[in-house]
Amino acid sequence: MNAALKALQLKARHQVYTLLSGHNLSKLHGEGYDFSELREYQIGDDIRKINWTITAKLGKPYIKELHANRELSVVVAAFMDASLYFGPGNAKQEKLTEVATLLGYAAQQNSDLFTGLSYTDKSTNATPPTKQLYHIEQFSKSLFEASLLNTTLDYHRTVQDLFKRLHKPSLLFVLSDFLEEVDLSLLSQKHEVIAVVIREREEEMPKRLGEVTLSSPKDKKKMDTYFGQRSIEKYLAKLKENDEKLAEHFARYDIRSVKIFTDDEVVSKLVGLFV
Repeated sequence: MNAALKALQLKARHQVYTLLSGHNLSKLHGEGYDFSELREYQIGDDIRKINWTITAKLGKPYIKELHANRELSVVVAAFMDASLYFGPGNAKQEKLTEVATLLGYAAQQNSDLFTGLSYTDKSTNATPPTKQLYHIEQFSKSLFEASLLNTTLDYHRTVQDLFKRLHKPSLLFVLSDFLEEVDLSLLSQKHEVIAVVIREREEEMPKRLGEVTLSSPKDKKKMDTYFGQRSIEKYLAKLKENDEKLAEHFARYDIRSVKIFTDDEVVSKLVGLFV
């Protein structure tokens, strides 16, 4: 096995078994047997959930929330093309792999079913729903070794395919750099969707380069240009427009999101999603 991949997997496993201990991603509110919390009754709540003892004591109707007592389906879907091929040592693709691997280990530790799917313009790879480390690590390997140069992903087709494949309501993590418009509204109708945005810091804080030859990783096109302050301002305006649309889309369809830079510690960014 590639030494860098093995180190990545060992780091992810250590973090799950130590730092993520107690942050159970399968604690969803719903019908079940494990007590979660009490909260005030709201219009539309099921009156059968009212805790009459607490209601009598406090003089207001209170609802007893329960953790879902069911096996959770955790799905990690990686949307991958040449836009991930950015930064020293192909850092974005490696960080995406680290995030996916950590989520897989977390699902396995919590005894939840894990499914991994990776989409490129040439292939779709999927694990069977599993609790086995072997399948999780094979998925990790496929992400790490995917050949992405000179590829462009059809996001609309990808979302349609993913929707058709997932029959069971799931906790669905979508991993991508989200530098192009991606409509996740179809997926949010059936699943709890969490978008994990993978970015390189220099994508959001570019430096002046002067006279350079820029090369597109998607189609090999090259352009001789002067990348100075004016170019940076135009680029940042486009990026801001993209990210504002993205944030609006997530808010409209109740999609949670987290941005992870290539130099971030993944666990510290993900913990907030599990509490």
